[in-house]
Amino acid sequence: MSKAASSGVKRRKLADIRKDNLGQILAVAEQLFGENGYSGTTIAAIAAKANLPKANVLYYFKTKEALYKGVLSRLLVLWMSHMDQMTADQHPNVALRQYILQKIKMSKEHPNASRIFAAEILHGAPYLKQQLATDLKQQFDKTCQVFREWIAKQWMEPINPEHLLFMIWSSTQAYADHALQCSMMLEKPSLDESDYEAGVEFLTRMVLKGCGIKLL
Repeated sequence: MSKAASSGVKRRKLADIRKDNLGQILAVAEQLFGENGYSGTTIAAIAAKANLPKANVLYYFKTKEALYKGVLSRLLVLWMSHMDQMTADQHPNVALRQYILQKIKMSKEHPNASRIFAAEILHGAPYLKQQLATDLKQQFDKTCQVFREWIAKQWMEPINPEHLLFMIWSSTQAYADHALQCSMMLEKPSLDESDYEAGVEFLTRMVLKGCGIKLL
């Protein structure tokens, strides 16, 4: 192997290592911030849980605040990408069904991130306010416009687009934010796959029928 090729392989390996480390740090931070809150979580604890030196964590995130924002931003980017997948050319029967499925899947797979987000909002969004007012607001307006175009095509009744999104957000995120309450009411140690599937089916039917969309 030539020196140039060998150097290229080494750079790719380093890039892979950095990507793996970053993903591990964010995953552990999501768990610990979700369990212990912002004030109850330290960089040292995150490093220990991730089996990395503290210096490695600080290499990617200079402060605990930067890491906290990184966890919140990652969740927000995923949420916005699911909203962005809904287009005016798609029928709402398909698009809304898929969106509800993805939102509940997020609550199942990233419950701590959802709880961190909820706590951030309840405290006035001190670390996320700018991103909410810019990135999320732009995506929110874009998605509401998609709903208006569906209404114009008579694919759904003239509902309020903004409040439809508010309802879907609150209903789907309840499977993360209120998972303990839900599992206790169902007399289970925790929610299982059948509960998430039932939630998807129920919310989809409620939303589609409430918007006057014919069920497939």
